[in-house]
Amino acid sequence: MQLLDGVGTAQRIQDRIREEAAALIPQRGRAPHLAAVLVGEDPASQVYVGSKVKTCEALGFGSTLIRRNAHTSEAELLQIIRELNADPEIDGILVQLPLPKHISENAIINAIDPAKDVDGFHPVSQGNMVLGQPTYLPATPFGIQLLLAEYGIDVSGKHAVVIGRSNIVGTPMSILLSRSGTGGNATVTLTHSRTQNLKELCLQADIIVAAIGKPRFVTADMVKEGAIVIDVGINRIEDASRKSGSRLVGDVDFDAVFPKCSYITPVPKGVGPMTICGLMMNTLKAWKAGA
Repeated sequence: MQLLDGVGTAQRIQDRIREEAAALIPQRGRAPHLAAVLVGEDPASQVYVGSKVKTCEALGFGSTLIRRNAHTSEAELLQIIRELNADPEIDGILVQLPLPKHISENAIINAIDPAKDVDGFHPVSQGNMVLGQPTYLPATPFGIQLLLAEYGIDVSGKHAVVIGRSNIVGTPMSILLSRSGTGGNATVTLTHSRTQNLKELCLQADIIVAAIGKPRFVTADMVKEGAIVIDVGINRIEDASRKSGSRLVGDVDFDAVFPKCSYITPVPKGVGPMTICGLMMNTLKAWKAGA
């Protein structure tokens, strides 16, 4: 069994991104620039956005962080998006989710210029992904593909079971694994909370992508010997032995599943860094497309 190291892999890819951007900046006249919008005080969202801004700095990218309180109206947020869309110095826009309940996430996502949709959530981006046309891929599934590629893992012909059908991870992951081309050609089963024979399906899987948002949901008796397990989950559970009183676990019961796997991602330091990597790849692409 082998750990799929998201931190080390992301660093190697980011080194390549930094070198490519640095080589092009003299002729472009400026660095790639990512704008992040954070509404509210959600602690996890603040950590995620902070990591994205810090990565931009490490890559030599420009970054703008726009903070608004949880009482910000949908109309105010839409106006911010319009201004970012119109700013020629901004290459990529991300709005950190979740948003406060009084703001429609769909309305905000749909308002982002598809040419700056580096999170890959806009319907135009998603439609192009389904059709196999050039687009910005959702950052987490994109990051998972990058991770598998860096380890030389060929998914072609394998049976992949994706657990969870969100528009952010599960559904796009199933599409990317199944479509023709590099990183695809797998046979994919997309499962969810209503799937009745989930354990049996997982036991058939060469690859399991767990993105259901339930701590330690995937247990050892659901995983066949030699399977590849990608754990997308980030769940905080109580742990009296920690000073903080809690710790992070994934959607996979890591300690029990690890001995059965050929490859597995840890939580943290697995998929998370690769998500940011996918975002930075998209931002670089948006900047180059604006030439």
